[in-house]
Amino acid sequence: MRRRILFLSVGMTTLVVLAFAIPLTILLRNAASDEALSKARYRAESVAYYVGDKNHTTDDITAYLKGITADGPGRISVRLDDGTTLGDPPPGGVPQPQQVPGSHDDGNPNDDGNKGPPKISDTSIRSVSGGVVTDVNVDRVNGPASVCLFLTTEQLYDGLVPRILVLLGASLLVLLLSILGAELVSRRLARPLEETARTAERLAKGDVDARAPTNGPAEVAKVGAALNGLADRIDEVIAVEREAVADLSHRLRTPLTALRLQVEALPDRERAEELNTQVNSLERTLTAVISAARRPQREGRVPHCDAVEVTRKRAAFWEPLFEDQGRELTLDLPTPPAEVRSSAEDLAAALDALVENVVAHTPDGTAARIILTRQPVGGGPGVLIVIADEGPGIPLGAGERGRSDRGSSGLGLDIARRCAEAAGGRLTIHPNLPTGSSVHLTLAAP
Repeated sequence: MRRRILFLSVGMTTLVVLAFAIPLTILLRNAASDEALSKARYRAESVAYYVGDKNHTTDDITAYLKGITADGPGRISVRLDDGTTLGDPPPGGVPQPQQVPGSHDDGNPNDDGNKGPPKISDTSIRSVSGGVVTDVNVDRVNGPASVCLFLTTEQLYDGLVPRILVLLGASLLVLLLSILGAELVSRRLARPLEETARTAERLAKGDVDARAPTNGPAEVAKVGAALNGLADRIDEVIAVEREAVADLSHRLRTPLTALRLQVEALPDRERAEELNTQVNSLERTLTAVISAARRPQREGRVPHCDAVEVTRKRAAFWEPLFEDQGRELTLDLPTPPAEVRSSAEDLAAALDALVENVVAHTPDGTAARIILTRQPVGGGPGVLIVIADEGPGIPLGAGERGRSDRGSSGLGLDIARRCAEAAGGRLTIHPNLPTGSSVHLTLAAP
């Protein structure tokens, strides 16, 4: 989000800067041209007044033109009425001098050309190859003369480059300030939102203690406060659920205890033992239901654990029994942790059920192996746990509750199956020909 805010801010500032910089560049260009032409006009008129003085001869004018060459930009030339050209003419030459309107040669009987300064015409500007020429005509005693001042394109726009550089520097400074401002604004806006998003992710993963910040802009603070209110409400719902489960436990255990006492008081001991077994099964089921109902309070809404660590601990638990029965239990576990979407308690129960099946339904001395590898599950990361043995094998359909065909209820495989499905995976049974079998338990990552 910060990048988008920064990009939009810089983009808008760039458009604004261009909207001002382009017209300013054109304005500076025209200003430089007008300034150069104004100086050229003043200089050409000064030369025209000198040329028009009746006391200045052709040699005086030639020497004057040589003397003022270094006084300013431009090449100055003069064309007399007899066709003589003095100085450095522009490309295309100097035009034929024209009579100045109002001079003593235009038929005005009241004008005396021997009195006052010489009369000059208005200046005119014309473009030639490589630059512009400023022309001005002046009235002389012997006839009109034409003065030309030629400016090259570089001289016409002299001083424009430093002005453009100043404008460019100012534009870059504005862009830099806009970037800094956008960075500050984006941080102020985006940081609370990013923290709120991380809080939502923690809540989704089961961290019910996570809380979002309530600082920053009012709108962002309002979102954080709403998320915190939702988290508090989740805590309240879980607390109410825990109390309801505790009440349920108390209500059910009392009649269950009474039922057990009545069963033990039966005169038919064989019938009493049979009913007592059913009561014990009912009690275990009730305990499992209560434990499952309370689990969200202990583990969060999305439980997770390290499958490598849980597998290592359960293998260590079963290792003494394997040694007593002369069995070999081999572990093939990766070094780094492997997080799965299951609680440590559920995964441990599933592993115990599968290892117990190996112990209960294979002869003493039968080796077993537990392999844990990383494997994609449902298009995402996951873990595959394989419990393999060299026993008589597991019949097809043994994973269904109440069906084992090996003298058990199939409850162990069903526990493992439910653990895998709750973790976004599945349980499959594969025969190891010619003997043995392996159970594959796939679990998705959180």
